[in-house]
Amino acid sequence: MDINTHTQLCGVLGNPVEHSLSPAIHNAAFQHLSLNFVYLAFQVEDIERAIAGIRALGNIRGLSVTIPHKVSAIPHLNDIDPTAQHIGAINTIVKTQSTLTGYNTDALGALRAIKEQHIPLHDAHVLLVGSGGAARALAFGLAIDGGISKLTIVGIDQRERQELVNDLRQRTPITVKEGDLSQDSLKPMIAEVRLLIHCTPIGMHPNVDASCIPRELLSPHLAIMDIVYNPLETQLLKDAAQAGCQTIPGIDMFLYQAVAQFELWTEQPAPVDVMRRVLESHFS
Repeated sequence: MDINTHTQLCGVLGNPVEHSLSPAIHNAAFQHLSLNFVYLAFQVEDIERAIAGIRALGNIRGLSVTIPHKVSAIPHLNDIDPTAQHIGAINTIVKTQSTLTGYNTDALGALRAIKEQHIPLHDAHVLLVGSGGAARALAFGLAIDGGISKLTIVGIDQRERQELVNDLRQRTPITVKEGDLSQDSLKPMIAEVRLLIHCTPIGMHPNVDASCIPRELLSPHLAIMDIVYNPLETQLLKDAAQAGCQTIPGIDMFLYQAVAQFELWTEQPAPVDVMRRVLESHFS
């Protein structure tokens, strides 16, 4: 495909961006569908000036936004999707003429990963492990767009956890409980839920043997989702599979958040299989 005056530009804004997988994923998808789009990585320190430039330039269709700009980008946009507003962070910008709208497709990606595994969310009780940025995105996604009725949040950082719990109670209609990340707290909570979502960095490369969920607490009634995607199969997912649990790997959320971005920018279905192959080839 030739790049010409009609080529639409997408990209990622972050610092650093050297290790981003997004250019490979999105460019493969654009090429597969013969779309006149290209995706580049932009290392950005001054997000305000970067967004002013995006607003001024034609042919820019959308951006991914990553660390450290997911929060600081928000005041410079025209509009924010309601779920992203509750989360307080974006990872996607869609440009329509000179109007810039922010979205959080981490939440959308997680929900689609769960639904693709046919795990019912309507009126469900979900256990969320962790209370940081990823947990916040998933919590509001589940509460607003997932249709759950009850959410239990466990985590080490009490202040961070209580802030998330209070925000959920004020802004959503679901029942929210909280607890410490200890075996004594986890045991009765796990017995109550169908789905457990792990949202901490524990188990991420290079600490691949770590897990914060004791394997003896896992049983076949559970579905386990781990948002860690490097390694592809974390220790938690290995333990869950051995216990007979249904498992959702972190690469699925990573994939479907990119799929949601692609579909927001192009307004057509993403080639999911092509995007998955690119992702899996990187980690294999």
